[in-house]
Amino acid sequence: MTKYLLLKHYRGAPASVHDVPMDQWTPEEVDAHVQYMRDFAARLEGTGEFVDSQALSPEGTFVRYDGEGRPPVTDGPFAETKDLIAGWMVIDVETYERALELAGELSAAPGAGGSRSTSGSRCAPSWPSRPR
Repeated sequence: MTKYLLLKHYRGAPASVHDVPMDQWTPEEVDAHVQYMRDFAARLEGTGEFVDSQALSPEGTFVRYDGEGRPPVTDGPFAETKDLIAGWMVIDVETYERALELAGELSAAPGAGGSRSTSGSRCAPSWPSRPR
């Protein structure tokens, strides 16, 4: 089996069908979204395909090495990570097709108004595995 990282995107990915930023959702909409994610993870735990997951808070800083003796750069001409990645999940599945199927399902979590958010998930195999 191969492990895949599913990155849950909110902003920075192609606009979703119902493109309302999560900070504008009602508490009930956020709760429904989080419950969908918990139920999804629980189902994958039952099939043995779940490895780990974590939602990320909107706080955070992008840091990169800027050369010997220089302080790290924390701003620049790029989107901030907190604006791109909302969370992640690692799955362990038999095929690349199954990983894509689950990534699509993950991106269908409900959003504003209870509609499917279709926010997008990036699906990447762990190194050195390659999609088959």
